[in-house]
Amino acid sequence: MNDYATIHQPVLLERCVELVAPALDHDGAVAVDCTLGLAGHTIAFLKASPRARLIGIDRDAQALAMATERVRAEGLADRFTPVHAAFDAFSQVLDDVGVRRVDAVFMDLGLSSLQIDETERGFSYSHDAPLDMRMDVSQPLTAERVLAEYDEPALTRIFRTYGEERYARQIARRIVQRRDREPLHTSAQLSALVDEVIPQAHRPAGNPAKRVFQALRIEVNGELDKLASTLPQAANRLAVGGRLVVESYHSLEDKTVKTFMAQGLAADVPPGLPVIPPDAQPFFRDLTRGAVKADEGEIAHNPRSASVRLRGVELTRPIPQRWRRTFASAAEPRHYEGGR
Repeated sequence: MNDYATIHQPVLLERCVELVAPALDHDGAVAVDCTLGLAGHTIAFLKASPRARLIGIDRDAQALAMATERVRAEGLADRFTPVHAAFDAFSQVLDDVGVRRVDAVFMDLGLSSLQIDETERGFSYSHDAPLDMRMDVSQPLTAERVLAEYDEPALTRIFRTYGEERYARQIARRIVQRRDREPLHTSAQLSALVDEVIPQAHRPAGNPAKRVFQALRIEVNGELDKLASTLPQAANRLAVGGRLVVESYHSLEDKTVKTFMAQGLAADVPPGLPVIPPDAQPFFRDLTRGAVKADEGEIAHNPRSASVRLRGVELTRPIPQRWRRTFASAAEPRHYEGGR
């Protein structure tokens, strides 16, 4: 597949470059794109920052190969290092390539255009396909296994927490009741089951199963746990003046990013203290003043940008040791069958 423009439209591309590029305007600058996808953002960063090199991480081997080909076609391969890994292996990736500090870290969360548009992955409820939903097809856990093996309380928790689904318990119950005589193998089967459960009067706009599909995708790929583990790793490896820029696409992702960044945006002192000691001053500077959203023009050009929330911070001073220890603890890996 060589017509990348038809399947890959980077969200808020110009704004992302505006946020990332100032940190890369010096010799030896290093950026990390934790969610390489088809390299749309990566290529823009490299073109805007001719003195920088970039490490591109992706857990999807197919996307990584296509991105590498695209970077090479743009004549940028000499400043690009592709790495096949999940982004919560962030620190290990840097150690493996011999990099101690980086000047920019970028994350474009959620599904890539490739994963959405390749129907055999089963991410979309719009096409009938096997219930796979793995970003890394080498991992053992699939959506089909989750639906076949998780008990009713576990399924309820997934649908309610990750999908914010009002009828989580009822959907989980119906799955458990039916799966022994009618196992769920395809996206069409799951969509039909959810359609039966949710009352007509309470259906959201679009396909009623969209929240269930989102919840399964997050569970299969460990997305929120990976995000919560990666953010502190990224902060601990930033150089002073370095920038952390993240695009989120649903409220749980954005809440995780916002909560993490807030830790460094506030003074670390009790309320009412008249003088803030230097070592208690904030260590992040807010680059976006909250979340940047796509405007009507962007949404019209790229409908997938409708839900984006873009946040960015700059590291203004060395992170205090107490926070470094806190971040290191939060970044410790967790055992996960799906590859977390």
